[in-house]
Amino acid sequence: MSIIQTLTARPWTAGQSRLDYLYAGSAPPASTRRVALRIFLAVVAVLFMLLLVAYAGRMAYEDWRPAPQLRLLRANTAVLMLSSIFMQVSLYSARREWRDAMRTGILAAGAFTLVFLFGQMLAWRQLGALVQFDFRNPAVGFFYLITGLHGLHLLGGLAAWSRTAARAWGDADPARTAHSIALCALYWHFLLLVWLVLFGLLFSGNNFELLLKLCGIR
Repeated sequence: MSIIQTLTARPWTAGQSRLDYLYAGSAPPASTRRVALRIFLAVVAVLFMLLLVAYAGRMAYEDWRPAPQLRLLRANTAVLMLSSIFMQVSLYSARREWRDAMRTGILAAGAFTLVFLFGQMLAWRQLGALVQFDFRNPAVGFFYLITGLHGLHLLGGLAAWSRTAARAWGDADPARTAHSIALCALYWHFLLLVWLVLFGLLFSGNNFELLLKLCGIR
C-alpha cells in the first residue's frame, strides 16, 4: 500500500473497510464466524463418531443387552426436523427481507427445539421406568450420555438463537441478521443430521451387524 493511498484512505467507508481487511491479511468478521463454526462442527462430528465407535465396540461383548425401544423418540425426531425446516424458512425469508416470515420462522424453530428437548427429557423418564433404574446395562448408560450431549449442544445453540431472534425483532442490518440466521441454520441442520444418524443406528431397532460393519469391527 503506497503512501498516497495511506494518506487518502477513508476508514469510515464500507469499501475501505474491506480493503483494510485484505491488506491486514485477515478475513471479515462474517467469514471468520462461519469458518469458526465449521471448525467447531467438525470437532463435534468427531466426538459423536468416537461415541458411535465406542457404542459399537461395547456391543461386541457377550453380555450386551440393548436398551428398550422408545416410540417417543420417533415423535421427537419429527419435531427436530420441523425445527430445522423452520430455521431454513427463516433464512430464506431473511435473504429476501420478508421480515414477518423471517420472525415467524425463527420463532417456530426455537419453539420446536424446546419441544424436542422436553420430549427427550420425557424419554429419559420413560427409559428409567422401563429398566427400573438398572444402570448396570451399558446400553442405558450410552443412551443417557449420547442424548444428553446432543441436548447440551442444542441448548448452546439456543443461546445463539436468542441473540439472532433479538436482531430479527430489532433494527439490525438485514444482511447481518441474515448472516446470523444462516449460522443458526447450519448448526441446526448439522445437529439434525447427527441425531438422524444416532437414532437410525442406535435407537431405532436391531442394527447390530450394520453398526459393527460400519465401525470396522466386523
